[in-house]
This record gives sequence, C-alpha cells and structure tokens, in this order.
Amino acid sequence: MTVSYRLMKLVPEFRTVDTATVTYTRLPRGRRRVTIDHRPLANVTPSDLLGWFSGLDGTIEYGGRTVPRYLAWHPIDHIRWELARPAPGGGAAEGARFRIVEQFAGRPEWRVDVVDRVEKLDETGIRLVQRVAGVIVLQLEHTWSPGRDRTHYVSVLDLGARALPVVNRVLRRRFPDEMVRAWVRHNIEEVGQLEHLLPG
Repeated sequence: MTVSYRLMKLVPEFRTVDTATVTYTRLPRGRRRVTIDHRPLANVTPSDLLGWFSGLDGTIEYGGRTVPRYLAWHPIDHIRWELARPAPGGGAAEGARFRIVEQFAGRPEWRVDVVDRVEKLDETGIRLVQRVAGVIVLQLEHTWSPGRDRTHYVSVLDLGARALPVVNRVLRRRFPDEMVRAWVRHNIEEVGQLEHLLPG
C-alpha cells in the first residue's frame, strides 16, 4: 500500500469546481488562458503560502503520520516533487527549478513530468515557467492577496507562445481541452486542501 493510497482515506472533502470562478480564454495564434478565482482560503496568510511553496521538499504531520508535503497536498494526483536545481541563493526560491510529476483524474495519458523554472516566489505569489529556445510556452502564476482572516487566491495558466504557433499546435495535442478541464479540477482541489494543511 503506497503512502498516497493511505493518505486518500484522510483527505477532507475536496472543493468542487463550482466553488471557484473559472474563465477559459482563447487568444491569438492558438494560445489559451485559464483563470481560476478561488474561494478565499480561511485562516491562511500570504506568508503561510510563501512558506509552503518554499518548503515543498519537507514533511508534514498529516493524519497522525509524517508524510511528504507534496503527497499530503493532493494524495490522489500528486506523484513526485523534487528540487531539480536550487535557486542561486540556495533552496526553493526565485531561480530554482521544480520537477513536478502529476496525473490528473487518475488517467495515465494525462500524466505530466515537467521541470519548471521559478521566475517569481514572494508573499504576492509564485510564477512557474517553461521555455523553448528562450520563448515562454507555458506559464502558471498563482497570486495571493490578504484579507481579513483569509487570503484571496487566483491561478492563471497560459498555454502557448506568442511567436511560435507551431509550438501551440503541439501543446494543443499534448494538453487537449479535456485535460485542461481535468487540471482545473485538480488545481481547485489542491488549493482548497491548503486550507486544511496550513492553519496551525
């Protein structure tokens, strides 16, 4: 029995897609953008979120067990996280590279194994980027802003390059719209899980 399987029994009820406002936008040259305005995270601060993303290689007490943070974050879809390259100043900070392995909705054809560059990580959010020949082809940005006893959280996924339409055709085959919708559900679930993992 794997750690992830055991943790599945401990997961509180995941947030559903209707708890967020999701916008799908088609842009010129075959680019796509998905914006998710999440229901605010109660009793979570931007500082908590910065600490979470800066310490993804750590462990957490979860359901009476000490487990990798990344697996506790989404025990169903998350497979592996590693610091592929530390930031210039060390650790998981701006300039680092994160290796992320996930499988959306339990479907092997929707498995991703990517290395993203962390181009921003501070108390306002995180931005993960993939480039081809120096051109951004995929960007995921999470933005956080504080409220009273809660944090507003917005995720924006940009798929495609402004100057490389051929890359956009490849991305459409690799990330069809159905897979993107599965990622949306995944993202809403994992963001909501932070409300259970971070307070205290």
